[in-house]
Parts: sequence; C-alpha cells; structure tokens
Amino acid sequence: MTQVTERGTRLPAAPRAGVRRRSPAAAACVVGGAVAAGLGLGFLAVLVIVLWISSPYPDSGPGGALHLAAGLWLLGHGTELVRYETLSGVPAPVGVTPLLLVALPVLLMRRAARLGGVSDEDDEDVLPATAVFSAVLCGYLAVGALATVYAAGGPMPADPISAAWHVPLVAVLAAAGGVWGAKGRPLGPLPNWLPGGVRRGFVRPRYALALRAGAGGALVLLGGGALLVGASLAWHGAQVQASFLSLTGVWSGRFAVLLLALALIPNAMVWGAAYALGPGFALGAGVTATPLGSAGAPALPRFPLLEALPAAGPGTPLTWAAVGVPVVAGLAVGWFAVRRAREVSYGETALTAALGAVVCGLAMAGLAAASAGPLGSRRLAEFGPVWWATGAAAFAWTLALAVPVAVGVHAWRYRPAAGPGAADTAADADVPGGGGWHDSGVRELRWELMRKASGTLVPEIVPVAPPVPPVPPVEVAPVAPAPAVRARRAVTVVAGLDLGPAPVAPPVPDAPAVPPVPSGAGVRVLARRKPSA
Repeated sequence: MTQVTERGTRLPAAPRAGVRRRSPAAAACVVGGAVAAGLGLGFLAVLVIVLWISSPYPDSGPGGALHLAAGLWLLGHGTELVRYETLSGVPAPVGVTPLLLVALPVLLMRRAARLGGVSDEDDEDVLPATAVFSAVLCGYLAVGALATVYAAGGPMPADPISAAWHVPLVAVLAAAGGVWGAKGRPLGPLPNWLPGGVRRGFVRPRYALALRAGAGGALVLLGGGALLVGASLAWHGAQVQASFLSLTGVWSGRFAVLLLALALIPNAMVWGAAYALGPGFALGAGVTATPLGSAGAPALPRFPLLEALPAAGPGTPLTWAAVGVPVVAGLAVGWFAVRRAREVSYGETALTAALGAVVCGLAMAGLAAASAGPLGSRRLAEFGPVWWATGAAAFAWTLALAVPVAVGVHAWRYRPAAGPGAADTAADADVPGGGGWHDSGVRELRWELMRKASGTLVPEIVPVAPPVPPVPPVEVAPVAPAPAVRARRAVTVVAGLDLGPAPVAPPVPDAPAVPPVPSGAGVRVLARRKPSA
C-alpha cells in the first residue's frame, strides 16, 4: 500500500516563474488605453456640464451638453466639426484646433503607454514595445470610435472622414512617445529601410545634436511669437477689453470665453512666429497679415485674441522689428549645434547646424499645420498660417544664420593658445592624429577632470622645474704655496679671561674667480672651548 501511495499519479506542478503569461499584461494595456480616452472625455464632460448648469439660458438638455463634450474631445485631436446653424444655411466647418486642448489626450495616452511598458514586480511579464503600442492603441481607438458615433447626434457633429485619420494620428504619436520613454529613450541607429546616405548623414552624435539645436530654435521662435502677441494685446488693450465684455454679460459666459482664449494661446504663439518669419498668416481668402503690411481682414467674429491683429495698411518700423525673432532663433540653432569636442572638424559642425535647421523647419511646419484650419466655407475657409511656407521660412532663416555662427563658435571656443607653446601646438597639428590633444594646457585639463572623476585613483600632476644646464668646468691657475702657519683652535671670548691676541695669517694672493658652490655643501662646525674656572 505504501508503495502504491508513493508511486501514485503525480499532481500537476505549479507554473514556474520562467514561464510567463502575456495575455493579462496585454489586456491591461488595452484597458489602460480605454481608460486614457475615458478620462479625457470625462474631464471635458464635467467642464461642459458645469458651464451648462451655470448658464442662465440652457437651450439644450444635459444630453446636448454631453454631445458637445464628445465633439470637443474629437476637436482636441484635430477633427473638424460641422456647424449647421448658420445665417446662410450652408454648413460651416470648424477646423481651428485649440492646441492646449490637444495636450490632454496626448498626456493621457502617453502615460498609459508608459505604464504598460514597465513592471512593478520582478516576476511580472513585460510585453515587447510593439505589443504594448498595439494594445494601448486598440483600447484608445475603440473609445474614439464610440465617441465619434455619439457626437453625431449633437449640435456640432464631427466629420467622420476627418475623425478617421486625425484621432489615430494623435494616438499613434502619443503612444510611440510613451513606449519610447518607458524603454529609457534609446537613440539607436536608424532603421535599415532608410537609404544608406540618409543613415550615414544622421549618425548618432550628429542627429542628437541636430534635434537639440532644432528644438532650441523652435522654442525661441515660439517665445518670440508669444512676445509679439503679448505686446499687441497690450497695445490694443482697450479694444480687447471691450470685445471681452460685449460677448456676454453673465459670469459663466465670460468664464467660458476666458477658457477658450487660454486654450488658443498656443495657436497665437505659432501665428506670431509665422508673422515674424515673413509668410504671416491668412485671415480669409486672399487676405494675409505680414510684417510688410496687411490688406485688412474680412468680417471676423468678435473675440479678444482677434482684436490684437495688426491694422490694415503698409508695414511700419515697429512691425519690421519682428524680424529680430528669427535672427535670434538662427543664433540659437548655431550655438546648440557646436559639439564640445576638439576632434570635430568644421565641416561636421556645419553639417550639424544644417540638420538643426531642417529639424526647426519641420517642427514649425507641423505646428503651423496644427494651429490653422477653416472657420467657414467661403471667405473664412483659409484661416491661419500656411504650413509649407512657415516651414520653408524657418529653415531658410536658421540655415543662413546657424551655419556661420556654429563654425565661428567652434573656431573661437577651440582656438589655439597663445604663448611659448603655440609653436609646439602648430607642429602637433601637422602630425596625423595630433588633432589638438597635445595643445597647450589640454593634457593637464583632461588629466585634472579624470582625477576629479576617479577620486584618489589618479595622481595629481605636479609641475616639474626645468633642468638647470650644467656649468662648464673652469681651469684655475696654480697658486704658489704659502708659508706654513700653525693654526690655532678658535675659542670663545669670555669676560674676565684674556687669552692674548691670536696670530693673523699672512695675506693670500688673489685667485681667479671660481663659480659659487651651492649652499649647504661641506660646512665645518668648530668645537667650542670652555673657559677655565
């Protein structure tokens, strides 16, 4: 019986830690994408419901407010809404997307993708980046499809064709950014499907610096655009205040107008940058505002930000001063494109600055395309900057200024040191592979940096005094021997003791000058005689 019991059928063993199940992790990523979309919808729904409750004239019920919230969520992805209640009876598209509203779905989607790509426990399964990206995207797009269908019954439904590619585009970019951040933001080699010339042109150190330089130039342009918008709002302060107060007389309506103006501030920054670059922005069919002048504007709706538009007429020195914004942007791109290494050639620095100009132009083109859109079907069908003109102008300005600035900064930062070591530096530059490593002070500086980084492992460099050249021997002429004189021991004179005068040695004839002997060599100490009691 014991043998039968011991040799019975084995029970199924528990799953080992090495065998991991990926289905729960994939399901969690799908749920995370759906939750991200739901949080964005919920935030806008709460905001719209609060404004609807506080409004003294609620035309529609809570259902209409929820439909409007779904439409605003789709508008935050760049989807065009259709407004049917117009004076002419022709449906008018609304395609100007508040860029601040885009930040809500992007941040939520990026957070969901980042959380799906990490694990809290060691034994928890970690999905590959492609699996996390696909799972989060599926959950988000499922909620987006439901929101598109639900918004179709509201006062401003979404265009289905526009929603079919705008929502996936924003979701893909946000999810890719989240997965990239979860994997440690790697900057590996470019994909193999790109041409070889492109992959060689965008080697890792080069395109990392180009991205930083282009981003710096784009930020300078946006900052300059914000400065122009703020100055124009202050210049037209009275008109802006009158427009804000005339739109509505209740606090809830004014609060809604204020929220919309805040959401459109990033759009105004991009428009200001496009204005400073030269192409300007369109205010309707055939009407463009540039620093050289503006032909006026059509019948625009009353809105505080629109009151800050430049006046009709030719340009003035005040509007021409806006050209200083792209000049500063070009200087910034050239400054950030310089690599902190002496072994980089001038051609490499110039190429990095040129790539930074390309990045800046692409960034401004994308922002211009996102900030513009139609506000109607006729004269207001074109509203905002033209994306290709803005991108081309940003590229031209930064390229013309960044390349010479980068080369000049490189030459100034790594100029040869003047002094006795300048000749040695020039000689080392002719040696293949010298490259500035043996420049005056470079080795000491690098050794000091290595010593500080390693603690006490690397000894400190102690300056060594230059060697003293040997003194040639000097022949001394023979001297006649002096008569022998009995030398007496030196004594110490004590008061009350008279030892008599000591004999004086006869004078010795002068001998030729002999080089001085270093101090401390052959010193003789004489004995001291005690006085007798």
